[in-house]
Amino acid sequence: MYKTFVRNWYRANKAWPRGREPHAGRKTWHDTYETEEQARAACREWNSTHDAGHLSRKMEYTSDY
Repeated sequence: MYKTFVRNWYRANKAWPRGREPHAGRKTWHDTYETEEQARAACREWNSTHDAGHLSRKMEYTSDY
């Protein structure tokens, strides 16, 4: 089983260049898939239809939850 989630890869910090500091944010869980291929496809689809924005919000997946 593979579980997808979304998180930011930066946090706002005006003291850092471009106003953002590297930081793996909290995971927001989305859905569960039977195979890695399904999870990868779901992430690819979500990332292609959602703007990552200034804090680089992206969907990922994991098998160890």
